[in-house]
Amino acid sequence: MVVKKGTKGGAGGEDAVEELTRVPLQAILLADSFATLFRPITLERPKVLLPLVNSPMIDYTLAWLESAGVEEVFVFCCAHSKQVIEYLENSNWFGKPNFSVATIESHNAISAGDALRLIYERHVIQGDFVLVTGDTVSSMSLTQVLQEHKERRRKDSNAVMTMVIKQSKPSAVTCQSRVGTEELFLAIDPDTKQLLHYEDKSDNMKGTVNLDKGLMIDNSSISLHNDKQDCYIDICSPEVLSLFTDNFDYQHLRRHFVKGLLLDDIMGYKIFTHEISARYAARVDNYRSYGTISKDIIQRWTYPFVPDVQFSNNCVARLERQGVYRASDVGLLHYAHIGPFAVIGNGTTIGNYTHISNSVIGENCVIGSNVSIDGCYIWDKVTIEDGCKLKHAIVCDGVIVRCGAVLEPGVVLSFKVIVGEQFIVPAYSKVSLLQQPVKQDSDEELEYADNSSVNIEISSKSSTPEQLDEELREKLSDPQTKAASEVGNGGVGFIWSVSEGGYEEEWRHSVAPIPADRLVEMIKSATDELEVSNKDGDVLPPSGELGPDSIDSDFDGDVRDDSAHFEKEVEATFLRAVHENVKEDHVILEVNSLRLSYNLTSTDCAGALFYGMMKLASDTPHSSHGELVKNVASVITKWNRLLKYYLPSLDEEIEVILKFEEMCLESTKEYAPLFEQILPILYDKDILQEEAILSWAAEKEEADESDKVFLKQAEKFIQWLNEASEEEE
Repeated sequence: MVVKKGTKGGAGGEDAVEELTRVPLQAILLADSFATLFRPITLERPKVLLPLVNSPMIDYTLAWLESAGVEEVFVFCCAHSKQVIEYLENSNWFGKPNFSVATIESHNAISAGDALRLIYERHVIQGDFVLVTGDTVSSMSLTQVLQEHKERRRKDSNAVMTMVIKQSKPSAVTCQSRVGTEELFLAIDPDTKQLLHYEDKSDNMKGTVNLDKGLMIDNSSISLHNDKQDCYIDICSPEVLSLFTDNFDYQHLRRHFVKGLLLDDIMGYKIFTHEISARYAARVDNYRSYGTISKDIIQRWTYPFVPDVQFSNNCVARLERQGVYRASDVGLLHYAHIGPFAVIGNGTTIGNYTHISNSVIGENCVIGSNVSIDGCYIWDKVTIEDGCKLKHAIVCDGVIVRCGAVLEPGVVLSFKVIVGEQFIVPAYSKVSLLQQPVKQDSDEELEYADNSSVNIEISSKSSTPEQLDEELREKLSDPQTKAASEVGNGGVGFIWSVSEGGYEEEWRHSVAPIPADRLVEMIKSATDELEVSNKDGDVLPPSGELGPDSIDSDFDGDVRDDSAHFEKEVEATFLRAVHENVKEDHVILEVNSLRLSYNLTSTDCAGALFYGMMKLASDTPHSSHGELVKNVASVITKWNRLLKYYLPSLDEEIEVILKFEEMCLESTKEYAPLFEQILPILYDKDILQEEAILSWAAEKEEADESDKVFLKQAEKFIQWLNEASEEEE
């Protein structure tokens, strides 16, 4: 039956036409990053097949697309395409009844633009589609963003793309988001959400952005943001593919295509944004984001895509206390200590007196005794002998770390590397059996292994040091002898050199925390720049709406929003410190950098930290009010020095009491009947001075009766303080 225009039923007729012409929701998944940030690992294995908490990255992307209602996925493969295709063919992604996965292979594409031009030539895309990369981890629903995109398209055929973004305040010190991406400046129409300007690195990261005067003329108001993260999830119309075909200059999705459309005032194509808040979305862009997203998965921010839920080919692990996930077949000796926040893969054995925390251990690994592993990502079939120390490192499949060796923060050991006994691998070193290519490819070139590189193949059957040494003598040629000497006696691997000026990039994009000495230097530099800006009077709200008469009216709202985001980030920083055993001095550095980023005060820091501590106490298991009070005393005792750092005067101490009142009334009402018991604890632990408590009480005396609830509850304690004060006088 054909429904004609004007058929009785009005809007219902249009719905019928749409239903008859309905096409399946499709997605293009780019399985090539067209980048070199994961070298030397990606010279041997494609990035999308690298394990992320013991599951290949591409499985997270496909599992999310399936859960979000996508029906057809076209996986574009280029570098190491045979590996990707073979993995998918042997996985359970092929042959699903309502979720079709097909591959498109190319050996010539050197950019995302080339990939999309080839897909256009295949004529497989039938309507609006989702464009993602195979290193995307998300749990967001696509329903709302698809609906917004389609509604815009009905009204304006030039609305060809909707980008997904989320809140992510960059550090004022490093100018990076928490996933290691550079500071991003966006100009957005606050009413229509149209993207007007996109800039991922501006003015050498000095916090300035240059806007075209035409934007201010053509738009009555503009929201300028530096607190958003690009999730690299796009809803596109079919015209996007044809635009790439018509413009061979479009290579990179953001630097070329997005900026090209924003600058093109002839064709009039438009890009819009969709901001998510409650759901998770991030892309594994570099080693730092690899570490951050791994932690998010372990801490269940990505649910249901977590280790204890079957979402692909992953081996399900059992969730235990302190965020420890353990597979069913793990050999753990009695005196080994695991946790917090650790994942242990199937078939792995762990020796006596070994400590593993904040780390992921793959399948079939052998870890000896007296080994220390903290903040590391150990892949499959790795052997770590007795007495080794590993901190914030990535160790690929088949690696052997001999007795007493040390991996300093930021080390990356590529496949089958052997580290010699007692050898210390320097911080931020990258070690591979492949020699470092003489010519460094650009970030848009394929990650093919240099054919001139020497690849040392070591049989996994050689299990003892003697067998390995004998095999090495047989296989090593003269050039390879140098490789054996670079990583210690009995070791095999080339240590890649860092280009001049490249050390900063290494630690900025590493899984290791930024070194404390560098943080101190950067905080001092940021403080100096902030003071200069304040003197010049050039400081505007860090993210907000620009327009006629808009700055004054919107500033208070911006401050309130910033305060809420600041509190959440401080709480997250504190919880990471708790779970990862971060030193107090390093926590202070991080909180100070957040304070600078949001342009707030020590009082704000004190309130936010206190909130985080009290939240930790309430989240710690307890079965009675008495146990909750004990939890509070324990947390305050342990983190006393950290909180007191931000209590230089009575004003900050009074802020702590006010924050406690607020929690009792709003966010954590469980504390309400315990106010009178906890206030003396804060006094006994030297968090609050007598003068601060009495000043708060005096101010409350003038308040309305409804605002004196906690004053009356603490009446006996305050009376005792007054009497003690009088006796001293």
